Formats: sequence, structure tokens, C-alpha cells
Amino acid sequence: MAPIGVALLVAVAVVLAAGIAGATMQVAPGTTTGTVPTASLSLSAAGDRLTLTHRAGDRLDAGTIELRVSVDGTPLNRQPPVPFFSARGFRPGPTGPFNAASEDTWTAGQSASLRVAGTNAPQLRAGRTVTVRVIVDGRTMTTLETTVEP
Repeated sequence: MAPIGVALLVAVAVVLAAGIAGATMQVAPGTTTGTVPTASLSLSAAGDRLTLTHRAGDRLDAGTIELRVSVDGTPLNRQPPVPFFSARGFRPGPTGPFNAASEDTWTAGQSASLRVAGTNAPQLRAGRTVTVRVIVDGRTMTTLETTVEP
């Protein structure tokens, strides 16, 4: 009978140790365990249009992308929701994965563009510096900067 009791005690100790280890190794609430995708993006700005091109790297899910746009260091009053078709502060009909009617994935070689409406501020004007922070799953993937062309 004693060997069975010892085996049961060892089994209980192993189960308890595994439970304690699992509880202490959990991720803190509000954090994610995934990694931020890696992709090479480029930015161009001409007139009122911003175009981002996926040059290489991981495919991106458009539904997980957020953009934060600033002009000469000042954030736009209205930031673009991604994806969208018509949104306040932007002209309707963005292209590529920024358009709600397009495919959800953004892969190398694809471009996506949007146009800032005259009702948004600050305006894109030739010579101004535009900065776009690309956020995926709540974490900054990259920050791009360019000068607005006429």
C-alpha cells in the first residue's frame, strides 16, 4: 500500500507544480503574445494623395492596420480608418487594401492610397513633411516620412 501512496503524492506534487508554473508564466492582461509583422513599406505624397507601397516582407491583414498621419509634426484632425470607403476628413474611394471592398490582405508589390479632404487639417501642401505611423495589432510596425510633391 505504501508504494501506491507515494506514487499518488508524487502525482499530486507534479500536477500542482505544473499548475503553479503555468499560472506564473501567463502573459499580463492587455498584452499580446504575437509578433509584429515585418514588411518594408514606402510612402509618397502628391497633392492630396498619400500612397503606401508594400515592397517586401510579411503579408498584412488590412483589418488590423491603423494609420496615424501627421503633417509637419501636427496630427490630422481626423485619422483614416482602415479599411474604409467613405470617411470624414477623406475623399471617398481609397485604393488597394485601404478600400473596404478590396481583399483583406496586403502583399508585396501592392499599393494603397487615400486622399485627404479639404475638410481635414492640416492640409497636404507641396513642401510639407508627412509622417505616417503604421500600427498593426496595436503596435507600431514602422514610421514613414516624405515631402509632399505638387
